[in-house]
Amino acid sequence: MQYHPGWNFQNSYVNLPPIFYTMQEPKPVASPKLILFNESLAEELNLDCGALQTEEGIATFAGNYIPKGAEPIAQAYAGHQFGYFTMLGDGRAILLGEHVTANHQRVDIQLKGAGRTPYSRGGDGRAALGPMLREYIISEAMHHLGIPTTRSLAVVTTGETVIREQYLPGAILTRVASSHIRVGTFEFARKFGSIEDLKALCDYTIQRHDPHLLQEEYPYLAFLKAVINRQAATIAKWQLVGFVHGVMNTDNMAISGETIDYGPCAFMDIYHPETVFSSIDTYGRYAYGNQPKIGGWNLARFAESLIPLLDADKNKAEL
Repeated sequence: MQYHPGWNFQNSYVNLPPIFYTMQEPKPVASPKLILFNESLAEELNLDCGALQTEEGIATFAGNYIPKGAEPIAQAYAGHQFGYFTMLGDGRAILLGEHVTANHQRVDIQLKGAGRTPYSRGGDGRAALGPMLREYIISEAMHHLGIPTTRSLAVVTTGETVIREQYLPGAILTRVASSHIRVGTFEFARKFGSIEDLKALCDYTIQRHDPHLLQEEYPYLAFLKAVINRQAATIAKWQLVGFVHGVMNTDNMAISGETIDYGPCAFMDIYHPETVFSSIDTYGRYAYGNQPKIGGWNLARFAESLIPLLDADKNKAEL
């Protein structure tokens, strides 16, 4: 029996200047085992649920098998973490490529916990089972609550352990997103790239997420407004259901408007605006009640990144 899961990979992101990514294959794992599989999402993506649960399918989710057409990369980005700017990037995630469905929907297929990359910053590039299960469960809850979010296609255990404060079972999550382009991706372009690099990223992102804006007289300004509107709508929905993201760094804000990077997140049991869910958020920067304000702060950093494209006269652009 031949393995035909239905993947239709394209790789438009690698057409960007090489500053934005590094070609990087996942590191194979010892003994992958499927723990959770999202059949409804697989069907939405026109994938064969049976094939994806075979040995070959599980090997794909583990990074042990690269599907035809995939060109794995790790993406570079930067960001403000708790208000301080730093160089970042996909330290433990590998983007297999972009799967295009029968109705021309383009989604990223990313393996989270797939091994070290040039952006790992000393980390092991792996993930523990608990956090991957949490992301699967909460991202699916958010989706069914009608809140824009990345989604989870599968979780596999690796047959290996990871060392955190204790030995934990290793796991890899397959994340599906409209894209993994972040506010921090634009900060990276502005800080470390040329104006041409920034323009290439912006043109690509508009083409991918807002192609209708290419007809606008000022497409970059229209794009900025579109991103602001998407994020405002998403954060408003967070507030309505008592969702606390936990770590609203600029690298955790997706240009698509999808909720991304489920770390120390939770839903409040009892309403209190000072509720936090990150053990290192000592001063409550990312508390529930601060989320709209932080969203605005992050979007101001995004606007700053776009200044060279908004007008040749910096003073006019800032107005």
